[in-house]
Amino acid sequence: MRRINNVLVVGVGGQGIILATDVIADAFLRAGFDSKKSEVHGMAQRGGSVESHVRRGDSVASPLISPGDVDAMVAMEGLEALRYAHMMHPDGQILYDPLRLPPLAVATGSAEYPEDVEGHLARYAAHIHPIPAYEMAEGLGNARAQNAVLLGALATLLEMPEDLWLESLEARVPPKAVEVNRSAFSAGMGAVGSSR
Repeated sequence: MRRINNVLVVGVGGQGIILATDVIADAFLRAGFDSKKSEVHGMAQRGGSVESHVRRGDSVASPLISPGDVDAMVAMEGLEALRYAHMMHPDGQILYDPLRLPPLAVATGSAEYPEDVEGHLARYAAHIHPIPAYEMAEGLGNARAQNAVLLGALATLLEMPEDLWLESLEARVPPKAVEVNRSAFSAGMGAVGSSR
C-alpha cells in the first residue's frame, strides 16, 4: 500500500475542515516531519466547498498537491468527495462520510444528487472507507466532532503514535470540547476496520 504523505481534506463551510487540517499538519510536525498546508475556502461561510492540502516529508517545498498525487482524502460529505476524486492517486485511500448535504442546485431541483457515491469513488482510488462520522459524533453528544471522528480514522492509516494526534487535537479545541473530541477520535480509530 502506498505511504500517505499527501492528505486532502474536503467538505463544506462549517464542518471543521480548517481545524482538521491544522491538527494533521501539527501532528506531522510533532512526529518529526516537515509539513506544509494550504486551504481554499472562498464561500465557506455560506456552506460552499472547502479544500485543504497537507503534505509531509523530510523536506516539503510546496503545500499544494498535484492532481493524481493525493494519498488520502478525508471528506466530510459524499458529494465533496466526488468533487475532488480526480485528485486521488490510484492506490489512494478515501475516508468519507456518506452524509448528504445537498447544494443549492439539488435543493432547488435543477440538479440531482449522484447515486452510488461509493461506486463512483472506487473508479479513482483503490481503498474506499465510508464512515458515518456525523452520525457517530451526534451519538457522542456533539455532531460538530464529525471532523475528529474522521481524524481518528485517518490516524489508523498513518504510522504515527496516537498521543501525537491527541496532543494536537487538544491544543486546538476549546477546553469544554476536549472530552467529546477525544471520544470522537477514538470512535473514528475503530471505524476504519469496520468499513473495510
